[in-house]
Amino acid sequence: MHRRVVLLSAVALAMGGALVPASAAQAGTAGVDRRPVGWAGADSWAERRTVSQYWTSQRMQGAQPMSAPAPRRGIQSDRPTQGNPWATRGTSAQRDFSSQRGSSSQRGSWSFRGSSGPARSTAPARTVQGVALQAVVPNSPGLRWTDGGAVVRSTGRVFFTTADGRNSSCSGTAVTSANESVVMTAGHCVKLNGAAHRNWVFVPAFDNGRAPFGAWTATRVLTTQQWNAREDINFDIAAVVVAPLQERTLTDVVGGQGVAFNQPRQRQMFSFGYPAAAPFNGARLIYCSGRAFDDTFMTRDLGLRCDMTGGSSGGPWFQGFDESTGTGWLNSVNSFKYDFAPNVMFGPFFGDEAMAVYQAAQNADAL
Repeated sequence: MHRRVVLLSAVALAMGGALVPASAAQAGTAGVDRRPVGWAGADSWAERRTVSQYWTSQRMQGAQPMSAPAPRRGIQSDRPTQGNPWATRGTSAQRDFSSQRGSSSQRGSWSFRGSSGPARSTAPARTVQGVALQAVVPNSPGLRWTDGGAVVRSTGRVFFTTADGRNSSCSGTAVTSANESVVMTAGHCVKLNGAAHRNWVFVPAFDNGRAPFGAWTATRVLTTQQWNAREDINFDIAAVVVAPLQERTLTDVVGGQGVAFNQPRQRQMFSFGYPAAAPFNGARLIYCSGRAFDDTFMTRDLGLRCDMTGGSSGGPWFQGFDESTGTGWLNSVNSFKYDFAPNVMFGPFFGDEAMAVYQAAQNADAL
């Protein structure tokens, strides 16, 4: 069931809404311009029909997985090393790469619920040498999701054509919104190398070539100023407004996940996506889980042990994820990996800039 979302001052919303401190609800606070950048997608019925007809099952199957560009030098993080299991200062230290399903987080100032569960598995600790990150990262979770729930319907594959004519794929999530039509994904899944993608569609619950709820065409695309201007990986965030399909809105059909902003870092996370690069093929929904940590190498992003590959970009990271219902609140998206740590995924912190993108998208006209 869909819900309309209104941000309430100093009040946490019920499940399916957006969490944000009242003080952060106004973009542009302290003189900083956090207004997102947006552009039109297929904004006429004729264009939407053309895009919908373009994405045949064969083209979807043949789409190449999209990967994020590597972080640029000069975007050095100033985050502390506390909680980061693979970046240490000085001499060698041991860190635990344990993987746990369930949540060990506590209720924060703006959280409305949590979940708990026993640890399912724990990998042995590894030794990491100094800040050079000379680590051999053990294989990490990248398992097919078989527990069902709302996450199956709300998560999907994203398909688009790049400026150089390549059909490509990412992942995305249907989220609750005022217009019932918002998909959250990564910035590089809407624009890369200075050029916006076209023929953009969201296919919820994609399953081995099947699109059980159809392909939803983008009418409006929004991203952060930082990604739009210089592709700053710290702000690799986008929201896409999709047109109704057969006179029904997206979340009316598939439901939507909640969204949370300015939440505590280093919490238990569940990550989902449709990795399509080897050893995956994009056919199934894959997940990872564990406690997030701070990247102290080049970005201010969050890290999570995860062996998902290209094509999972834009897939959701959930805090407070309930495995029994498949619901949580979206708090980051799959963004990038370092070459030297291929089994660690990174995602941007959802702060005021991400909130401004979401707000602009949920208030946009879906038609």
